[in-house]
Amino acid sequence: MSHSEPDSPHPSFERTPAADLWRHTLSQIPSVFGRLVYLHSLRDSNTGLYHHHGIEAIFGHAEANRAMRQSHELAFAEWLEFRLERQKTDLELYVAGLEPERRTVVEAWSRLEPYRSLPPDSARLVERELFLADLETLLSLMRNELGVASPDRDA
Repeated sequence: MSHSEPDSPHPSFERTPAADLWRHTLSQIPSVFGRLVYLHSLRDSNTGLYHHHGIEAIFGHAEANRAMRQSHELAFAEWLEFRLERQKTDLELYVAGLEPERRTVVEAWSRLEPYRSLPPDSARLVERELFLADLETLLSLMRNELGVASPDRDA
């Protein structure tokens, strides 16, 4: 199988929805975690279907949905394959690109846990649990580095 980028898991079929999504959007996001967040944002929480007007206009909804679902699964699998140290570096790259300062993000994520909904629907329970355990470990490390108190869930 040929690839559009040497290290990219995304196929280079000239005009496929997956190649289009990679070439025009995902390749512009520097972190795997950022790609995971972006792809999650395309998923309708009421239906589980993915929507991207540009890709749907070119390829139709069914093909676009399939490409976005597969890309979400690939990004999730890639994140899970990282060792904890690489996940931390990747997560810090993502957080550095956000508007709020790092401390504000870590505090909010610790309270609100928005990352819980990031895995694709197809993720197995063990994969979801690993993802959450890794992310909670990373947040704990970041809280310690920034001097952020742990949220009191009983308050």
